[in-house]
Amino acid sequence: MIGVITNTLTVLLGSAIGLLLKKGIPERVSQAVMTAIGLCTVYIGIDGALSGSNTIVLIVSMVLGTIIGTFLDIDGKINAVGQFFERKFRRDSEKVSVAEGFMTGSLLFCVGAMTIVGSLNSGLSGDHTLIFTKSVLDLISSCMLASSLGIGVMLAAIFVFLFQGALVLGAGLLQGVLTDAALISEITCAGSVIIVGLGLNILGISKIKVADMLPAPFLVPLIYFLFNLIPIAI
Repeated sequence: MIGVITNTLTVLLGSAIGLLLKKGIPERVSQAVMTAIGLCTVYIGIDGALSGSNTIVLIVSMVLGTIIGTFLDIDGKINAVGQFFERKFRRDSEKVSVAEGFMTGSLLFCVGAMTIVGSLNSGLSGDHTLIFTKSVLDLISSCMLASSLGIGVMLAAIFVFLFQGALVLGAGLLQGVLTDAALISEITCAGSVIIVGLGLNILGISKIKVADMLPAPFLVPLIYFLFNLIPIAI
């Protein structure tokens, strides 16, 4: 869990720096930074999505994952947590939404290739290299994001710790299953497609309920193995 703890601390540190810088950044600069972050998020998502090679596994996982997420109302539940923080921490003078910062930060820091692969490596082999690399990137992105979206980004560190911690512990329990490099690529692909949706939201192009798609990467192993059994069954 050392990698998860490190990543959580870098999000807290970066957000704290961003909050300090926020007072001296004009609104037009803050909006421009958010556009840049949105574009970078879309790029990161597309880059990770290209790691996959089985479109059918991706489509089935995304469709079933979104159905499950919608029934469970994951987006609504995460938003409810964000709204709770909104009531606790937002000041009347602030224009930005604490809930928006929490939601955006939680998804940006937790859904993506480096999160998934890094957490799996950490849980399977004790290799924290990728999570440490991600921590440095999150230090920078949380600083930029907090300067625009405020304290909600800092509070997203709670979600980072819980989500990545669950991935690391889950990887250790599934050590005999998560050893196929092609499978890891497909999991990364599904997570990265979700990141593209998040990037579009940041840019204001769409209002996709990205969190409702979160079950998709976790369904990939099942769909992947079922798909590989089809030729045998035939």
